[in-house]
Amino acid sequence: MKPAGVVRKVDQLGRIVLPKSLRKRYQMNEGDPVEILVQGDHIILERYRPKCVFCGSIDQVNDFKDRYICAQCLTEMTQYSS
Repeated sequence: MKPAGVVRKVDQLGRIVLPKSLRKRYQMNEGDPVEILVQGDHIILERYRPKCVFCGSIDQVNDFKDRYICAQCLTEMTQYSS
């Protein structure tokens, strides 16, 4: 993990502001979902990417009845049901 060299204070509501340069670099726009991960004593922010409910893949994921399924698992399910 490469440090960004930016320090921000947490406000009364627990919010921090990501610098515009970071938002631009990582293509984060207002309203975009952000996932908060904890690894040891580190807090990690990532752009949220839906994951397949079966295999956890983030490649070729489609929404189906409020669940996310990747193309590979969908193909396997189709072959299984035939």
